[in-house]
Amino acid sequence: MTLRLIQFLGENGERRVAGAAGDRVHVVPGVESVYELARAAAAAGRGLAEHVAALGTGELVDIVAALAEGRVLAPIDHPDAAHMLVTGTGLTHLGSAEGRDKMHRDAATATTDSMRMFLLGVEGGKPAAGETGAQPEWFYKGDGTTIVPTGQPLRSPAFALDGGEEPEIAGIYLIGDDGTPLRLGFALANEFSDHITERGNYLWLAHSKLRPAALGPELLTGALPGHVEGVSRIRRGGETIWERPFLSGEANMSHSIANLEAHHFKYAAFRRPGDIHVHFFGTATLSFSEGIVTQAGDVFEIEAAPFTWPLRNPLAIDAPVPVTVKAL
Repeated sequence: MTLRLIQFLGENGERRVAGAAGDRVHVVPGVESVYELARAAAAAGRGLAEHVAALGTGELVDIVAALAEGRVLAPIDHPDAAHMLVTGTGLTHLGSAEGRDKMHRDAATATTDSMRMFLLGVEGGKPAAGETGAQPEWFYKGDGTTIVPTGQPLRSPAFALDGGEEPEIAGIYLIGDDGTPLRLGFALANEFSDHITERGNYLWLAHSKLRPAALGPELLTGALPGHVEGVSRIRRGGETIWERPFLSGEANMSHSIANLEAHHFKYAAFRRPGDIHVHFFGTATLSFSEGIVTQAGDVFEIEAAPFTWPLRNPLAIDAPVPVTVKAL
């Protein structure tokens, strides 16, 4: 049975980790974070599930109550947020090029760079084991300070032109002491981007991605199912103003997860021992593509099996922050 890990605050504010294998959720004794747990498992030469089993079973946890009370944290963090790298890749899902192609198309251009990138993945994104496949798009979102847990606002900067959801799966990784990337598991995610800025010029993709992102309550250990089917919706004032199904998993992707990992971790700077990586795998479903204009107070809601609990985040707009550069 697949193990799911949840980070939360106890009723007295203490950090705890819980493990779930089925409907029952128990405290994992003796650890305060998934990072600590993963480091200990790696040092012991065990997998996460094996290590959790070796630690025994603590008291039952009412995760539903913890969610309602805002005590559930993101399923991964790092003691030093600067050592947590948040990145991603797009144009990885079958159908994902359509919205991007419309966004970037020029009347005089027969095929956009976005469509060319997508077709590279279709043709060579799933290489045989041991072979190198097509290189995907890549983008940077920020460090660990950008990650938001379920229930907390996704904050769009005052200068942003749009704040739109991107329902995705993210891979979670720890770099081992010998520099080996260790996949801890997967999380439900909202990658959250500024699509109007991106539409203005595809070279502004980097700017559009420098935004917070949300992770669902649980870290799913083990393999991700080949077919993941979920629902993405936006609620406004208690009413659903937009709702669509979304698909993920390798059966619905133009790249294999192994290929995305290979092209991310081929860079030595991304194999620094002790670091955490959160890497988003992309989506094909955006409300922006259907003309939805989000506003402060809208609630993004994403749910998908095999993840048990949904990811919900309200949209907030930050006040302007003047920045002055001073010479020393």
